[in-house]
Amino acid sequence: MAQRGTQLDPSRISCSICLDLLKDPVTVPCGHSYCMSCIQSCWDGDDQRRIYSCPQCRQTFIPRPVLVKNTMLAELVEELKKTGLQAAPPDGCYAGPGDVACDVCTGRKLKALKSCLMCLVSYCQQHLQPHYESPAFENHKLVDPSKNLKDKLCSRHGEVMKIFCRTDQQCICYLCSMEEHKGHKTVSVAVERTERQKGLGESRKTIQQRIQVREKDLKVLQQEVEAINCSADGAVENSEKIFSELLCLLEKRRSDVKQQIRSQQEAEVSPAKELEEKLKQKIAELRRKDAELEQLSHTEDHTHFLHSYPSLSRLIGSTHFPSTDIRPLRRFQDVTAALTEFRNKLQGVLSEEWTKILLKVTEPDVLQSQPEPKTRAEFLRYSHQITLDKNTANNHLALSKRNRKVKITSKEQSYPDHPDRFTDCCQVLSRESLPGRCYWEVEWSRWGVSIAVAYQDVSRKGSESEFGLNDKSWTLKSSFNGYQFRHNSEETPVLNPVSSRVGVYLDHRAGVLSFYSVSETMTLLRRILTTFTQPLHAGIHFHLSGSSAEFSELK
Repeated sequence: MAQRGTQLDPSRISCSICLDLLKDPVTVPCGHSYCMSCIQSCWDGDDQRRIYSCPQCRQTFIPRPVLVKNTMLAELVEELKKTGLQAAPPDGCYAGPGDVACDVCTGRKLKALKSCLMCLVSYCQQHLQPHYESPAFENHKLVDPSKNLKDKLCSRHGEVMKIFCRTDQQCICYLCSMEEHKGHKTVSVAVERTERQKGLGESRKTIQQRIQVREKDLKVLQQEVEAINCSADGAVENSEKIFSELLCLLEKRRSDVKQQIRSQQEAEVSPAKELEEKLKQKIAELRRKDAELEQLSHTEDHTHFLHSYPSLSRLIGSTHFPSTDIRPLRRFQDVTAALTEFRNKLQGVLSEEWTKILLKVTEPDVLQSQPEPKTRAEFLRYSHQITLDKNTANNHLALSKRNRKVKITSKEQSYPDHPDRFTDCCQVLSRESLPGRCYWEVEWSRWGVSIAVAYQDVSRKGSESEFGLNDKSWTLKSSFNGYQFRHNSEETPVLNPVSSRVGVYLDHRAGVLSFYSVSETMTLLRRILTTFTQPLHAGIHFHLSGSSAEFSELK
């Protein structure tokens, strides 16, 4: 028996539900055999319909058949187990996390080989056999395994959607075509697929042509980017070398000054130290004589006193005590003053030359001018944090909150003198220059505030230094009845309601400067097109006391 059993195909005595050798085998009325627990679990799910079917041939039974263990089949399985023959499939056949699992398998499920659009069930190779063998499944449509079979059912009727409604451009089932889509132009989903497949080829050709064009653009852009990277790397290397040389020069001068100061210090202090020692010795000698006189003054021996006093009094000498001739020692405040003057001059040169350097840095731009953003979310992609420069702030402007908020005050601030400070206009500039494309927002407490952009070399003194009254600045001024745009002393009214928050968009290379009123939407107040010849800085100007403005922190 066992020898004969080893020649059998294990799949013929395996349960088609669990795919293992039969356990407590039972045979249903159609002749197929299953594990008793497997077929009972399968039929338990059909108790509500009270219609029971064979998982392999789909033959139905009413009422539920009474299952009895097939003794002969059970003995055959036991004999096969003794020979070591197993029916388990290889591990590669089991469904993993990304696979479509067989809906019929119980326990550990196998990979589905096909999905049936009629049954809306996915089958592994073994459970799929009835679809190939039984005439009952010959009209069923098999497709590659799909996880979304439920999406092919009508959510209202639970029927397979085989019809396409051209009126409403959606897939529907037969019952939908008879009800809410009645009278609409409908075709089968196969016909609609055929029609749309025709245009698919032309669409692909168009897309492929666009891909070729974009690939050429991409190649050119990548070459430009590579060239910029090489150029930038070289510029950084050279700048590091130049700055290192400058730092070495400054370090040498610093060391020379330090050495000169210490040498002069030694020349001054050394004679003073010698004189100090002599004075200390003289003081010690005088203190010793004073002690002896004091001791003599307390003696009760008159003879000893009279005998010792003449010799001690001669040691005192004259009553005239000339002071030591100490000439004034040198002080080094004049060195600090000279270095301070040198630093201020160097800062002036650096400020002037730095503007030229930054302009050279911002000139290269391989990208074409991009369209201006439309929504606030698009603007925020270019958001730039502004920090105000205290060295430019008028003395009646108080800065706070990490130099992002400024207000006008009657109390004069104790700012140190600086050549960049505005002396006649209540205004201030940002510390850093603005990058090529950037966006920022300013919120003010009351009208009478001007939002500006200006060149670093805008005048610092006189009425011509006010933002908007020269050719080096552009400004949007708020008033109680609206806005005014000013540049080079020309003023243009902007007829829009005043908002407490204004956004500014700058595209330096394209020469675009735009002001927006910011609320739930972005309202354009003023856009100018010009040519910027220098790096720009953000600015604020106050026309009325009690006003304040803050650069918003954008995220």
